[in-house]
Amino acid sequence: MDRSARYWFPAKRYGWGWGLPSRWQGWAVYAGYVAALVALWRLLPPRDEPALHAAIVVVLSLVLVGVCWLKGEPPRWRWGR
Repeated sequence: MDRSARYWFPAKRYGWGWGLPSRWQGWAVYAGYVAALVALWRLLPPRDEPALHAAIVVVLSLVLVGVCWLKGEPPRWRWGR
């Protein structure tokens, strides 16, 4: 199997970072991230505890970036080639 076919998150064509998931595992991680954000919004609205809400969003986002870093294509600047 081609090594690039194992990446859950392909690199963006332009710029630095990752695009949308390309495998079901990536989509499951992405869906879990969105579900966690929706649950957070409902359980702890930002108007009640804005600092805590923002901190949890940052932690969830760092977890998503960590999974992308581990399971995605190696990040580097791309010029669209």
